[in-house]
Amino acid sequence: MTRRLRIGTRGSPLALIQAEAVAAALMRAHAGLEADYHVVRTSGDRIQDRPLAEVGGKGLFTKEIEQALLDGAIDLAVHSMKDVETFLPDALCIAAMLPREDPRDVLLSQGARRLDDLPQGARIGTSSIRRQAQLLHRRPDFRIVPFRGNVETRLRKLEDGEAEATLLAAAGLKRLGRLDAATEILDPGAMLPAAGQGAIGIETRSADAATRTLLEAIDHPETAIRVAAERAMLAVLDGSCRTPIGALAELDRAGGTLTLQGLVARPDGSALHRREGCAAAADALAMAVGLGAELRSLMGEGFFR
Repeated sequence: MTRRLRIGTRGSPLALIQAEAVAAALMRAHAGLEADYHVVRTSGDRIQDRPLAEVGGKGLFTKEIEQALLDGAIDLAVHSMKDVETFLPDALCIAAMLPREDPRDVLLSQGARRLDDLPQGARIGTSSIRRQAQLLHRRPDFRIVPFRGNVETRLRKLEDGEAEATLLAAAGLKRLGRLDAATEILDPGAMLPAAGQGAIGIETRSADAATRTLLEAIDHPETAIRVAAERAMLAVLDGSCRTPIGALAELDRAGGTLTLQGLVARPDGSALHRREGCAAAADALAMAVGLGAELRSLMGEGFFR
């Protein structure tokens, strides 16, 4: 018997590619499934003239899609996990994640092959205060200019000379077939990614047992534990788009030990603290909570108000 799944997604080329990847994985796992795509224009898509931190944070890319889930208009929602708020509505859950793509950031520049090759006072276009803080901590001479829009829009702004360089996620460029535009893939030691970067999450209603069962077949356990650790640290820090936070969890080849790097900084880069924790995979969430608490104490309570 055929079942049609209603998949909610943003309308950008990258978001549609990610939704199609989820549908393809589900149809490989279950015979008789078909997919309908429901494009939802989010607040984050509509508001392009201001930094996200000024208008409500990363939930702007998910809240309208989540409302469609709560209203029963769609069966599942596909998100970039770095855009998903730390705390979900009570009736919703992330039921599965696809295998994670490269979580690193990349540099794109018209005139420099490497970040360190950029000239004194170079303008770097970004809307991410995580990237901004790490850039300014490394090079206080950099000038940060706001860049919003999808990948093609940002590349066009770079070509038009609005900045000497910009930073994007390697995962998005790979999925769009545009990784060749990158001039340098940045090591996490130089630019720690956002929590969940490179991971595609599938959200559904907690009470929708049938859809959750379908999603179990495509869940990637390694990605799930890595992202869960990053988000557990983020929850302790009460992170939002107003707080520069980086996180990257990695499992060893045997899958038994998880290492988590965490970072918190001031937006202007004047203070930056970075710590690392390691634990058995079974104890990863507790370790992540402890790492978050350590970083919070280093920055001081007043920083997070």
